[in-house]
Amino acid sequence: MSLKASPLLSCVCLLIVLFPSYAEPPTAPAAGEKPPSTFEFIKRLQGCRKGDNAEGLKHLKNYLKRFGYLEDFFTINGEEENDGFDDFLESAVKTYQTNHRLKATGVLDAETVSLMATPRCGVADIVNGQNLMQRPSGIIRRRRLGSFHAVSRYVFFDGQLRWPDGLSHLTYGFAPGTPPQFIPQVAMAFAEWADKSHFSFSETDYATADLKIALFVGDHGDGYPFDGPFGVLAHAKAPTGGLFHIDADEPWSADPLPDQMDIQSVALHEIGHLLGLAHSNLRESVMWPSINAGVKSRVLHEDDVEGITTLYSEPAESPVFL
Repeated sequence: MSLKASPLLSCVCLLIVLFPSYAEPPTAPAAGEKPPSTFEFIKRLQGCRKGDNAEGLKHLKNYLKRFGYLEDFFTINGEEENDGFDDFLESAVKTYQTNHRLKATGVLDAETVSLMATPRCGVADIVNGQNLMQRPSGIIRRRRLGSFHAVSRYVFFDGQLRWPDGLSHLTYGFAPGTPPQFIPQVAMAFAEWADKSHFSFSETDYATADLKIALFVGDHGDGYPFDGPFGVLAHAKAPTGGLFHIDADEPWSADPLPDQMDIQSVALHEIGHLLGLAHSNLRESVMWPSINAGVKSRVLHEDDVEGITTLYSEPAESPVFL
């Protein structure tokens, strides 16, 4: 994936920074064993808080930098990475907790480390200082459902990037060598978006496709290396980037066991990014950033549907902020 200076960079689904590995490279699993989790080290940090010094906190800082929570602090203040739990790390943890609707204590409690250790999308939650999951952009609004009010939590990328008006049919293509099991699963994910939006999709040659799908291992030349099993699962670009990359190191399945990742669910999420939706802080939404092994999330939530409909419709009425 090549990147060039353009307004599109404000919405690229990852920070434009190379990061060291989160932890020491794991040893290869024995036959039949579950591969070690890239984010497993985070669970060992449970209970850490400001003032502590614990082995692995520097790797947590790299994790938080990758998803946008610490880069500004380190860039502005020139802080050296270490295993100290300082004010900056506490602030980043609080922001992460707020974004994911957890109690913002700044402490690495059980619920926080469990969520951080969950496999997730490589889309950054905060891009160029813009907190996409909590942005005051008019996306979070109340809507009436019968006798009560629900809260919409869909989010757009900065600038509300979208495919041009009148372009409702998009083609997609798989890179040569894509494992056959991926093709029908991704096709079903496209079919779900087609059923719930104004878009239609058809498969075509990879070279000419609007949306290009490819699997890679580790560093694949776009500045956003994958990190092994149960870490970053995939990443995609907002409109009109059209690139969707999948980590080939994950234990993918069309019908996942508890130690496998569901192809269709992850594809459904990444297609949302390709169409213009950022991460939602609604846990039930397909656009929630994390998904556990063995879980299937193959049906768009009403919030996802409302989001894509709103993005491609006339501006909605003025929101009522929470």
